[in-house]
Amino acid sequence: MSKTKKIIIMSSLVFLLALTAVLNVLLATDTIAFGNSNGTVTTSNYFTTFRTERTTTRSEELLQLDSVIALYEEDSDKYKEAVNLKLKIVEMMENELMLETLIKSRGFSDAVVSIGMDSENVNVFVNSNELDYNTAMAIYKMLTEEVNVSPTSIIILPVYSQV
Repeated sequence: MSKTKKIIIMSSLVFLLALTAVLNVLLATDTIAFGNSNGTVTTSNYFTTFRTERTTTRSEELLQLDSVIALYEEDSDKYKEAVNLKLKIVEMMENELMLETLIKSRGFSDAVVSIGMDSENVNVFVNSNELDYNTAMAIYKMLTEEVNVSPTSIIILPVYSQV
């Protein structure tokens, strides 16, 4: 790859990263505007805020990995490591989306799933005032079957939000 192509690719990635930062600031400003009178974000925005921040962070990580992939040759170790990490992030994103959909199908109005990058931890936040034993066990079973995670690595927390 020529030096000019590398410069164009890197410039494009920097531009996209800056655009992501600007959009993040704009979305954060909108979220605060919807908060209550003392400036804190209400729980009804919790799920939206969480997803927005997660998406922004992942987009930045993917952009950085794309720049590493563009800089190195296909047979180099850094190229292979960046590609593998990118594939891992994409798989995590797909699993989180699938699990959120499955949890919502159990009757919850909203849910957010966060899978740990460096650990096997899976955090689940469901829109519920409280969780009974049977519902929590159904979610545990779903997570262990779908993503093969140990029950000791799962945390399920109710976050009550009026919709």
